[in-house]
Amino acid sequence: MQQLFEFVVNHWMLVSAFFVLLLALFWVESSRAGRKVAPQEAVLMLNRDEAVVVDVREKKEFSEGHIRGAEHIPMAKLKESGNQLRKHQDKLIILVDKAGQHSGMAVKEVPNREELQLARLTGGMMEWRNANLPVTTK
Repeated sequence: MQQLFEFVVNHWMLVSAFFVLLLALFWVESSRAGRKVAPQEAVLMLNRDEAVVVDVREKKEFSEGHIRGAEHIPMAKLKESGNQLRKHQDKLIILVDKAGQHSGMAVKEVPNREELQLARLTGGMMEWRNANLPVTTK
């Protein structure tokens, strides 16, 4: 323990930079909109018909494989998707991207998002596939 305090005193700039970066990481994560939904939780909600999946990837990625029943609305067209998403306002809308990094920004692009229940799939399609969950190309 004494070595830790000695390190902090001797390298205070390095320790300060570490804490600033740590706070920045927390700030970036908290600024992403929508709650996070794990793939297993999404499966349960989809099976109970409590949720609908909206895939925001590009058409090529979507056609290579997507979650069965997912609606495809590319990220670039989310701003015009108000009426298409409004028909699901009684369900949780889970936005899915490739790796879970852009779906938080996608939630912010949805018009009238205050009226909808929006979430993002943790890890995106990569996590879905890693969990060996079903993917379809139809």
